[in-house]
Amino acid sequence: MDLNGLAMDVDGDNFGTCLTSFVDDGTVESHRYFLARRTMLEMLKDRGFAIPNSEIDTTLQEFREKYGQRPDVERLRISAMHRTDLTNKVLVIFCGPNSVKVNVIRSILAQIMNKESLSRLILIIQNQMTNPAMKVVEDSSFKVEIFQITDLLVNITKHVLKPKHELLTNAEKEKLLKKYNLEEKQLPRMSQKDAIARYYGLEKGQVVKVTYSSEIIETHVTYRCVW
Repeated sequence: MDLNGLAMDVDGDNFGTCLTSFVDDGTVESHRYFLARRTMLEMLKDRGFAIPNSEIDTTLQEFREKYGQRPDVERLRISAMHRTDLTNKVLVIFCGPNSVKVNVIRSILAQIMNKESLSRLILIIQNQMTNPAMKVVEDSSFKVEIFQITDLLVNITKHVLKPKHELLTNAEKEKLLKKYNLEEKQLPRMSQKDAIARYYGLEKGQVVKVTYSSEIIETHVTYRCVW
């Protein structure tokens, strides 16, 4: 091996070229939208909505080629239908960087066609939402969820230390309670505001099976009821 030659590579242009391959020369704005939209697509799929893998697998470069370096939030919308319940429809809308006021919410609601067929609206915001705007949201005829874009830059369910969560059906829940002779209120609790509960869109009274496993401890299973 020519050590002098190696040193030249390290100190010279070859090393510089190698480093530049890791530099993202695109906008931070487009990268944030890319990450948040990908996490939202994964979230919807995990909730049972029909989301094509091709959408989730879109690369950052492909995203920028389609939406540009400064994406128009109107084009980032996601509309999906549940795989097993065709009456369960969701619409995801990204809001701009400004504070979300009443006029913004009213404008969003006015643009939604066939409101009676919509089950859930998810808003992704980048700033605070005013109290009057929140009141309009709460008075909507369908359920509205609100996420900060910063909460979606990473999919928390993919963390190696996160246990596996599985939602029980009503029949499975009743079977569990009967098996251990328990009442719903006797199960360990999970707040509806918990990050995992919000990710899966869990409602009060629903029960999740939580499986812990690692190389150090044996598999451990527990159940939690959403409150």
